Amino acid sequence: MLQRQSEQLLRQLQRSFPVIAVTGPRQSGKTTLCRSFFDKKTYVSFENPDVLERVTDDPRGFLKSHVKGAIFDEVQRCPGILSYLQQVVDEDPAPGRFILTGSQQFDLMSGITQTLAGRVGTLELLPFSYNEWNVDAAENDLDSVMFQGLYPPVHDRGLDPLLWYPNYTRTYIERDVRKLTNVQNLAAFQRFVRLCAGRIGNLVNYSDLASDCGITHNTAKSWMAVLQASYLVFLLQPHHKNFNKRIIKTPKLYFYDTGLACWLLSIQSAEQLNSHAMRGHLFESWIISELVKKRFNRGLPANLYFWQDRAKIEVDVIREDALLHPIEIKSGSTFRTEFLKGLNRWLSLAGDSSGTPCLIYGGTDSFTHKNTRVLPWHKVEDATDIN
Repeated sequence: MLQRQSEQLLRQLQRSFPVIAVTGPRQSGKTTLCRSFFDKKTYVSFENPDVLERVTDDPRGFLKSHVKGAIFDEVQRCPGILSYLQQVVDEDPAPGRFILTGSQQFDLMSGITQTLAGRVGTLELLPFSYNEWNVDAAENDLDSVMFQGLYPPVHDRGLDPLLWYPNYTRTYIERDVRKLTNVQNLAAFQRFVRLCAGRIGNLVNYSDLASDCGITHNTAKSWMAVLQASYLVFLLQPHHKNFNKRIIKTPKLYFYDTGLACWLLSIQSAEQLNSHAMRGHLFESWIISELVKKRFNRGLPANLYFWQDRAKIEVDVIREDALLHPIEIKSGSTFRTEFLKGLNRWLSLAGDSSGTPCLIYGGTDSFTHKNTRVLPWHKVEDATDIN
């Protein structure tokens, strides 16, 4: 098993909270991580029909049989157990007692917010980060990495992405979508997911999505929420600070995993991706998802935004900490000074509120150009450490 960067966060949560909740997309490694890290604890899967019936019929008796704690996998299958769990941990709040996992963000987290507030520490586990998967980062081919994606099964089992991703998508739609929302037309939902892949890196336009998919505007918004709840897509919000009152208010759409996005776009190989019209958008999505992963693995909120003025001069990412850290993303393998246009515009407006500007590109060299740090794609994690 590859060591996950989130293990340090798990140690901190284990010492601080009686309940730990691990959420994330299906097949991101939640169960493997929890069973390995908490290897002394009993493992119980709520996917097992017999277990689910027992929990539903006698939740108090079920919890009494696990008085020392346990790992409860896919706990969103029985959200009612959380209310009984609250009473148990209030009587004995020993840290690191119960571990909950779930792959449906809304179902699990809404229940936790209502019943276990103050008693639970949370970890959002996404697919492998690039550094988790391969320490020999500079030796890999960028297009192959984006095409394969970073879901653990593709690499742990050496599976063909063209076989794994369609089965993953089919299972997701058949199992999760039916539970999260009342989708009557699964074919239309599949078409909606593919349309979203074709809009990676673009401002979200629900009216266009609805029109192209043959659904209503409200349905498009509802289905987008489903994709977010299942950790397939995320919306990058525009930065709220209003420089010269020229800020865009619409979010941008990205996928957490480019391997899945490539399959949805019918890209059949890394070689095809190399010349594909969506390559730049996919590269942007890959970089931003890596930035999100590093922050989630540390237990930090994403705190990532984009900035664009009405002249459509933009900075791809603004990381908000004590300062506002601008990050530009370019897929080209050769550095060009024109890559810095958006950063220079941002710096002229942000002034002292801006941190050191950073450019991440598709090349292999690290250097500083004037006051801008330039990083190759395989050192994307370093961008979160620039002050």
